[in-house]
Amino acid sequence: MSGGGGSTDGRPVMPGRDDDPDRLYTITRGRSRAPENAFDLVTLIVAEREPAPGMQSEHARILRMCEAPTAVVEVAAELALPVSVVKILLGDLLETGAVTARHPRFAPTKARLPDLDTLKQVLHGLQQL
Repeated sequence: MSGGGGSTDGRPVMPGRDDDPDRLYTITRGRSRAPENAFDLVTLIVAEREPAPGMQSEHARILRMCEAPTAVVEVAAELALPVSVVKILLGDLLETGAVTARHPRFAPTKARLPDLDTLKQVLHGLQQL
């Protein structure tokens, strides 16, 4: 029998990666879906509080890593978990107010907002039709 480097079915094992279905089931408490349309891969997650004693370890790790805005895909990579599982965990944190989520394309910037004069001109143009 050879030492480490492979699984019992002959597939190589990636260090730090654990897709064991039983473990994933336990992490998500049996849930298979995240909140509808709450997150995509580039949604930025920001922790709103510190991890609490007794909190699920994955939740605590997410809160620590998201002190600065962090994309969902980065969280999944850092935790070495499938994105679908991370979305479920993020949904838990979002529901309790422990994190906020925002999509970069919806971030408010003055450059994206038309000025009042432009809006008035558009309205005037539509009224002339």
